[in-house]
Amino acid sequence: MEIFSLGMILEARERLRGMIQRTGLVAFPALSTEDSVLYLKTEDLQNTGSFKVRGAYIKIAGLTDEERAAGVIASSAGNHAQGVALAAQHFGVPATIVMPTGAPLSKVKATMELGAKVVLHGTVYDDAYQEARRIQKETGATFIHPFDDPLVIAGQGTIGLEIMDDLPDVDTIVVPIGGGGLASGVAAAVKMLHPNVRVIGVQASGAAGMKASFEAGHVVCLPSAKTIADGIAVKQPGELTFEICRQYLDDIVTVDDDEIAQAILFLMEKGKMVAEGAGAAPVAAVMNQKIERRGNVVAMVSGGNIDVTMISRIIEKGLLRAGRVSKLRIVLKDIPGQLEIVSRIIGSAGANVMAVHHDRTNVDLDIRDAILEITMETQDREHAVRVIESLREAGFTVN
Repeated sequence: MEIFSLGMILEARERLRGMIQRTGLVAFPALSTEDSVLYLKTEDLQNTGSFKVRGAYIKIAGLTDEERAAGVIASSAGNHAQGVALAAQHFGVPATIVMPTGAPLSKVKATMELGAKVVLHGTVYDDAYQEARRIQKETGATFIHPFDDPLVIAGQGTIGLEIMDDLPDVDTIVVPIGGGGLASGVAAAVKMLHPNVRVIGVQASGAAGMKASFEAGHVVCLPSAKTIADGIAVKQPGELTFEICRQYLDDIVTVDDDEIAQAILFLMEKGKMVAEGAGAAPVAAVMNQKIERRGNVVAMVSGGNIDVTMISRIIEKGLLRAGRVSKLRIVLKDIPGQLEIVSRIIGSAGANVMAVHHDRTNVDLDIRDAILEITMETQDREHAVRVIESLREAGFTVN
């Protein structure tokens, strides 16, 4: 712990002046109450769309001329990749980034556009990390760790200083945790100056390596890390981040993928914000009452680099889960006028037909029947139930 100090975070803040966005802290009425106001720290609006550029810049800024000439290498699911690429570009340093093969294409493309060489390897971050270490030994490049490095942690910790400057009477700060760089930096910065402020970490339940390490009392490696929040899909937290988090974090809670998806959709609709899975995890924890609310609460929206195909799937599933889109399977007589009757019932109930598929070939059907599959848009689940009841009252079998 002696290799990490508050002075490093304060120095990092000075080095970052003019190089990054000082992101806003905005009230979020949709999740605020009479007793507790929720604020969002909008790191999704940071350069490269994520907080990661802070730590990457501080690390590369501290390299010697000889180290810069040898180049840098990093492993990342996407956000650290872009941060390293941007910082390396600024200093004229050649950069190689190893990313998992499942990394969002948008993040891979963005990293390449910033001038870095991208190598795809493995299925999760930890696989990419091992390959990056192998390449680093061959080339002599400097490895820029995404979280377990004191300079990287110091860079991320500057966010904690900004929150305290903008909201001195904050009671709780909620941060996502993957490897722990962000959480350890923010927790250290806040607790060293304001020990009464609570700092809560949030992990995806399918990749809760830091929580498992807390429970074991030492760093553990999970057998897998499965979550839609690719930015925090880490099997093993860092040794240094574990020690800092254990000293300064008040608690760690988990959210599942459905809760994360719900938060992404909620931020789109109510906050007009695009958050990736990791960035939405703290909001998911607040939405699902995973933390005790009191006073002013800040949820860290750590990044907004989400693939558009993922957004599409989340919207579709979210609308289905909320009952705003329903898929009906209606058995009806295969005679003229039946589709018109069904459409009229749905329309008169205030719902909207989005798609129709008519099938009379199903072998399980009576020869005189057909199946009508309808996707309809409704206001909510209760509205969908009323439409279904109207169809059944008209004599249709609805599944």
